Amino acid sequence: MAERADQAIKALRAELDDLAALVRGLTADDLGRPSGAAEWDVSQVLSHLGSGAEINLAALDAALGGTDGPDMDFIKGVWARWDGMSPAARAEEFVRANEALVSRLESLDGRTRDDLLVPIWFLPQPIDVAGFAGMRLSEVAHHTWDVKVAFDPAAALDPVAVDLLVDEAGRLAGFLGKADALGGRQVTVAVHVTAPERSFGLEIRDAVALVDTPAEPDAVLTAPAEWWLRLLTGRHAPERTPAGVRLTGDALTLDDLRRVFPGF
Repeated sequence: MAERADQAIKALRAELDDLAALVRGLTADDLGRPSGAAEWDVSQVLSHLGSGAEINLAALDAALGGTDGPDMDFIKGVWARWDGMSPAARAEEFVRANEALVSRLESLDGRTRDDLLVPIWFLPQPIDVAGFAGMRLSEVAHHTWDVKVAFDPAAALDPVAVDLLVDEAGRLAGFLGKADALGGRQVTVAVHVTAPERSFGLEIRDAVALVDTPAEPDAVLTAPAEWWLRLLTGRHAPERTPAGVRLTGDALTLDDLRRVFPGF
């Protein structure tokens, strides 16, 4: 368990350092650019990551201290404060807030990384440090892409993060997938992703779920794992879809999949 936590924390550190280096060079005009997140400019993505770091740090500190985690009054107060910041302040405070969270995670000893359970305000049960760090890594990796794609249309998720996140994608698929987007059609897709190589099934019925690779799928999707993760989180516009994505079979189109996974 500690090894999984170690890997996630190390990848989170790399993501933060990479994004912080980019953010430090941004101008006022850069911060106002549309990002890869619908309806947010770059500074608003940084605000989301900064407020999220504060809230997650409060949850982690509460778990370490054996006290109650942040409640909605605290969370709404953090959001309001970040919403009220100027774009330049969001960029500066984003680095500070995320450095505080990552440094706290890095300071945890092996036993704590194994044993600690962190209550999360939107989950029914506390999660271990590996899950906590992995959840934060997913958020930071995808929002780092939101910032980078504002300046580079060919931006991709970090390969190290993809390696760690691809095997946890079932939770994303179940949480974000909208089965009713197909108007009652029920479809099973064989999914083959590359870099890293994985094969599994995507079942769209009363709910959306990842399952074992079906023997007789209605469609077959082949795609880079990086794009597969972006598909699940709604970062899948045609102009952001690489040429290596292939969907065969008459039961489903890529636009159907985009409707099933509209993002937050």
